[in-house]
Amino acid sequence: MAKREEILKKINLELNKLSDEELEQVAGGNAEQTSNDSRFLNSLNGSTDRYGPERIAWSFGIHNAEIEKGWATVGIKATVYFACGGFGKSNRYYLNGREISQEEARQHAMEVTQHYMTEKDWKW
Repeated sequence: MAKREEILKKINLELNKLSDEELEQVAGGNAEQTSNDSRFLNSLNGSTDRYGPERIAWSFGIHNAEIEKGWATVGIKATVYFACGGFGKSNRYYLNGREISQEEARQHAMEVTQHYMTEKDWKW
């Protein structure tokens, strides 16, 4: 048991060195990240429906194109994943060919639409 505790301690030390964005990449995106994209875009401009993580996971990617098109309405090229096929992969966002974080994509979207929201406004 001591060996397990030592290993977990080492892992936690390394994880604590990561930024939130780097940690998100380790944890993966999948259903929760894609669900949040749908909720954000729905509240921002109605370009997608609202989906919970379970619906995203069990839809086997059926909503991916809708969410990617939603991002395209604000000039973001996105590649989104669902849990079953995208396990361990985080959604990717690009602005003018440069990869950006999900938060940067959200900020850009709000600037384009002039519709500024906090997480509380869209994550319900």
